[in-house]
Order: sequence, then structure tokens, then C-alpha cells
Amino acid sequence: MAGVDLPERPWPIRRRFVVTYHDLDVLRHLNHAAYFPMMETLRCEYYLDLLGTRDPSRLDIIVAEATCRYLAPVGYGAELVGEVAPARPLGRTSFVLLYRFWDVATSRPTALGRTVIVTYDYDRATKSEIPLDRRRRLEADAVDPAAAGWEASPTGSSRSEGVGAGPFPGT
Repeated sequence: MAGVDLPERPWPIRRRFVVTYHDLDVLRHLNHAAYFPMMETLRCEYYLDLLGTRDPSRLDIIVAEATCRYLAPVGYGAELVGEVAPARPLGRTSFVLLYRFWDVATSRPTALGRTVIVTYDYDRATKSEIPLDRRRRLEADAVDPAAAGWEASPTGSSRSEGVGAGPFPGT
């Protein structure tokens, strides 16, 4: 993509987002809350692809936690690239999805996101184990949280505190 210093390894789902006037706050830059619908779009595209369907009613996941780390202001009309990938390690019934965003024009990282996802059986109203076929795909797509800008905790799981070497490999 012209004008973008791509990370070493593209993540499984990549999409462009244009900052609209609606997304601005009183300081005339991208409102912090605007990243969450972008993360939702990336998450659903990734997981529906994992399920082999485009039908959102087939989603069997719940977001247990969502966080976003803002790295740089973004102005009206800017074009962002967003990506999503699962993080290592996976749990038995849950996994983490990581998100990264950067400005197409400047190649500057603008935000990092993280969601904790729980697989859920809506008929039984209880969490469920990650099915083996999905687990294999999640593991194949998984990235190291520290290399993605999230510091790993002593237990090996991701934390929202602490920044690694940089939000993108090589930065």
C-alpha cells in the first residue's frame, strides 16, 4: 500500500477506515471511542471468516474486556489501516485479539487495541471450550503480544500496562 510502512508480517485481517466528521471530538481529532467500532468490525470479519460464514447470528463469542491505547492524534479525513490477530497463548475457553492502527499518509502508528474474547454457548448460557478446528486456526494466526507492543505478564498472558519495544516490528 502506497504511503504505508507495513509491519514485517501482515496480520490475518486488514481493512482501511476513513475518519469522518462524525468521528471527531471537540478537539477536532478522532474521538477515542471511534476505535471500538473499528475493532468490532475487524473482530467480526476475522471470526466470521474462522467460522466460514458471513452470518453474524452464527457468532458464538462474547467480549469480556476491551481496551485501547492511543498513540497519536488523527485528524478529519485521515485514512487508517487497522489489523487484527489473536495473541499467544490461547486459553481453554477464551483468547485475546490484538489490534493495530496506523495512518496511511504518515505511516505513524495511531492506536493499539486488545479484547478478551470468550467462546459462549448461547443455548446453555455458559462459556464453552474453543472448538479444535478454530483453536488450530487461532494458533496458526497468533502473534506474540510483546512483539505487537503489549508487554507480557509473568504468567505469559497479555496485560494492558506497559509498552514493549514498539507497536510494530522494527519500530
